Amino acid sequence: MTVAEQRNFGASVRAGRYFTPYAPIDKEALFAGRQDQIYGVIDAVVQKGQHAILYGERGVGKTSLSSVISEFLDVGPILSVRVNCDSTDTFGSAWMKLFGKIETVADRAVPGFGGTTARRSFSVGSLFEGDQTPNGVLRVLSVLSSSSVPILIVDEFDRLPPAPRRAFADLVKMLSDHAVSATVVLVGVADSVDELIAEHESVERALSQIRLPRMSGSEIRQIVENGMNGLKLEIEEHAEDRIVLLSQGLPHYAHLLGLHAARSALLRGKGAALTLSDVDRSVRKSLARAQQSTRNAFHKATSSPRPENLYKQVLSACALAGTDELGYFAAVDVRGPMQGITGRQYGIPAFARHLKQFCGDRRGRILERIGTPRRYRFRFRNPLMQPFIIMKGLDSGMLAPDMLRPHDGSEGKSRRS
Repeated sequence: MTVAEQRNFGASVRAGRYFTPYAPIDKEALFAGRQDQIYGVIDAVVQKGQHAILYGERGVGKTSLSSVISEFLDVGPILSVRVNCDSTDTFGSAWMKLFGKIETVADRAVPGFGGTTARRSFSVGSLFEGDQTPNGVLRVLSVLSSSSVPILIVDEFDRLPPAPRRAFADLVKMLSDHAVSATVVLVGVADSVDELIAEHESVERALSQIRLPRMSGSEIRQIVENGMNGLKLEIEEHAEDRIVLLSQGLPHYAHLLGLHAARSALLRGKGAALTLSDVDRSVRKSLARAQQSTRNAFHKATSSPRPENLYKQVLSACALAGTDELGYFAAVDVRGPMQGITGRQYGIPAFARHLKQFCGDRRGRILERIGTPRRYRFRFRNPLMQPFIIMKGLDSGMLAPDMLRPHDGSEGKSRRS
């Protein structure tokens, strides 16, 4: 390996310790913000009979929060287990995944005629195999909670079919009624609890409802500064602001841009500061390494044999449009960004058909629509597409940096002096 290759490898390894765009955060020291939501889950854990449901749009950091919650607790021997669900899971199979990760020790009979026993380790799943019902879970958790504080995290809960989700609602009520000292944390993509548990009214008292919105500008900034501090790397104010603006409240992009920008700065050697040029390089790296499905979705939405088409301009304007707290925007919100992009004043009829087509199969349903005619509201079906489209526009020159606006209305100014 050459000296240059060693430097490249070393920079990649160092930056990857602090910026992890492809995996949930699992260390409290690297976790940023979310104080209200953390306290909400902690309250559910420390209060007997209380459980939690953590929900929000895709990419806002739900899994990361659920992964680090045990590090914020000091309530005894924590037993924290997390599993991901899928559309093939039943109530029983989801709990077999959870219990299969837990080993315990107990006196078990030794084969033979002596009637002797010995202390042996075994999977808790063996206690559940014969009764894969809410009652069976209640029985196992009652045993576990006698010697530990179990926290059972069920991620991607939205992927479960309706019947298992109803069984989870029944379980939460039973655990609360019996005051079992175990906490079930359900995590799923949704705008509301109604979408995850239809009968949630019956367990409202026992289920703490915690919505995870996009991160504020200050929380995204904390991600960047945590990484910079860990790397002992300075960052210019405008470079930090640019990462915050490009991330649009999504921690994945803060980590992705931070990773590539930090690598770029580290390669210049000791004493270098991370600059806007490093962020520009990180944008190009991020676009080049974007998932093929993301690139395909953008191409399908914007390709046209007519060179004068406006699909890229309209989609970029959608990515820049002001939104409500759930990410929805109206056609009128697109008009201002369209003028900034094209230098021309377009009325809504000039791009209304584009918005409609973006919601159809021909354009890959990159947007979804709610409401009624003349009152439609739109948003990106995959929230991670929005920053990608903005970065594509910047890289191509279609968008200028001064068009960027923070998603939460903050000014995005650095706290550094």
